[in-house]
Amino acid sequence: MRSNDFVYRSVLSFILFLASIVIIGQESKDYVPHVGQAGKDVIWVPTPESLVDKMLEIAKVTPQDYVVDLGSGDGRTVIAAAKLKAKATGIEYNPDMVELSTHRAKEAGVSDKANFLKADLFEYDLSNATVITMFLLPEINLKLRPKLLELKPGTRIVSNTFTMGEWEPDLEAVIDESSSWNTALLWIVPAKIDGTWKMGKSELILNQEFQKFWGTLKNENKSTSVSDGKINGSNITFKVGNTVYTGKVSNDKITGTYQDGSVKADWTATKTK
Repeated sequence: MRSNDFVYRSVLSFILFLASIVIIGQESKDYVPHVGQAGKDVIWVPTPESLVDKMLEIAKVTPQDYVVDLGSGDGRTVIAAAKLKAKATGIEYNPDMVELSTHRAKEAGVSDKANFLKADLFEYDLSNATVITMFLLPEINLKLRPKLLELKPGTRIVSNTFTMGEWEPDLEAVIDESSSWNTALLWIVPAKIDGTWKMGKSELILNQEFQKFWGTLKNENKSTSVSDGKINGSNITFKVGNTVYTGKVSNDKITGTYQDGSVKADWTATKTK
């Protein structure tokens, strides 16, 4: 009898365990978030689907990209990126949202590409991302900005509506003038070129502010201003007088070409300090 009683209780316990899993799964499936609900850093307001598409469009997301959505909410941006065949991860602090997003990705047939994590967006390692999307607040963007600027040059960052302070966007796209949330802003993380560079017998001194720069080219006793300096990821362009320089930054070296009228030639520069 004791043996049968033990078996009975074991089977009953197992059945109750399975039932709890079904109930938990059903609760996760039936969870419905509401607009304006509180979150760790911001309240939840979903990005319109049309703006999600525009954000991914201006970021030029491809199957080769790894997209990270900060504050992923119901998972719509991650799922949209996964439908473009990109690998995508949503960072969300609300565990109910994480479960809901995971369920929605499964329903959309993109579970192999879409992943959702309960994590703090300030602590998550972004170093492997090629595209970062977000719909946060201006003060959150500013708090994240130093971390974003340390990412690999060329990393694309897209925000719904809210800016990065003095770091001006490289591109702005508006989808519908009458909508509250209608603007996609794109930044491309610039290479760091601030400092002094040895350029043949000359010295190139550059001052950088985000994706813009200026400075002087010193050759013996002559100094000429550097103007129209722009950085797009690792690619740079600038002018010295009438000469137009283009180049690519790789660590402490720049290689490229310059053109002065009909004369075109190669140039290199090495950072000295």
